[in-house]
Amino acid sequence: MNPQEAKRIFEEADLVCSAEESALAVRRVAGEIAARLADANPLVLAVMGGAVVFTGQLLPQLAFPLDFDYLHVTRYGDVTTGGQLAWIVEPRADVAGRVVLVVDDILDEGVTLAAIRQRLLAQGATEVLSAVFADKNLGRTKPISADFVGVHLPNRYVFGYGMDVKGAWRNLPAVYAVKGL
Repeated sequence: MNPQEAKRIFEEADLVCSAEESALAVRRVAGEIAARLADANPLVLAVMGGAVVFTGQLLPQLAFPLDFDYLHVTRYGDVTTGGQLAWIVEPRADVAGRVVLVVDDILDEGVTLAAIRQRLLAQGATEVLSAVFADKNLGRTKPISADFVGVHLPNRYVFGYGMDVKGAWRNLPAVYAVKGL
């Protein structure tokens, strides 16, 4: 997408979660995670690239020992609808015998997060929990529920706070919905 198109999309978008609401949600989720995992020495796995903003804001608020790594798996690529699951980067850390916390930007249809959970359990993780910045309300059952959720969003095409629109706007501190979608 060219810069002019990206600016047009942003200027026409609807704000659905302000920067202040986003920061408060991350603080709340950090407290919930600490209450559950402070004594577990978990392995935290960020799902690239969407989880980078949420993870970057979340980790400094977790005042307990943890290990960190990442994975990269996607169903979207450069398109806006989910397709075939592609594993781009596997975690380098050994998950066997570990409590694992998977951090992602959004729980949309849930297919990707469910596949990640299944794969980590098959690799020997003792428990796989998930934290998502946003859970999109689709109005139907998903194959997985997140253990920790920052905000609930409407069933619209959203961007900002790690989520992109055609590769742009992951860097926004708030969440917006594309006009008309």
